[in-house]
Amino acid sequence: MRFSRIEVVQVMEKTGLVPLFYHQDIDIAKNVVKACYDGGARLLEFTHRGLFAQEVFNELSKYCAVNCPDMILGVGSVTDAATASHYMNIGASFVVTPVFREDIAIVCNRKKILWSPGCGSLTEIAKAEEYGCEVVKLFPGDVYGPGFIKAAKAPQPWTKIMPTGGVDTSEENLKAWFDAGATCVGMGSKLITKEIVADKNYNLLENKVKEVMTIINSIRK
Repeated sequence: MRFSRIEVVQVMEKTGLVPLFYHQDIDIAKNVVKACYDGGARLLEFTHRGLFAQEVFNELSKYCAVNCPDMILGVGSVTDAATASHYMNIGASFVVTPVFREDIAIVCNRKKILWSPGCGSLTEIAKAEEYGCEVVKLFPGDVYGPGFIKAAKAPQPWTKIMPTGGVDTSEENLKAWFDAGATCVGMGSKLITKEIVADKNYNLLENKVKEVMTIINSIRK
């Protein structure tokens, strides 16, 4: 593995942004990752969707090692330990899941790879942390809202939360999440829009990432 669990957490805390993306075309995927990288993102979650997604990730992992050396590439939408293990073997430095699963926790902890499970209650969060979770995924974020994070961190100030779903590029939205105590945010189609991908407008994507990073930095000063 190229990045340790602790390094991933530190970059999540430092940058505050995890773009989410999937595409079956490896050339498009490479260009999207490079645009995010040039825009200042240092993490990217490649969502495990569609047939042969692993093959796309395998090529993307090799590409990043050469062309985006500081990009921490992870995988999302993983629902079983075998899939998590496969992605770790081809370069995933973190694993994100929509639900909390003990089997995934075990295989990731064995290799000291960061895993971020989807949790929706304090009980789930506490259980995930007992299994070594560093950063909890709040999903779907728009259902729970920033108020959930603020309430959860009151009795558990040590908890690190990454909302995904319901996060957009506006300053108002980002400020609500970070003011509530979010460690970082996951952002998919609101950042990497269908139009950007269809038009292959990678310069626009790079600029959007830069804008989001600037907003996050200003909020957290």
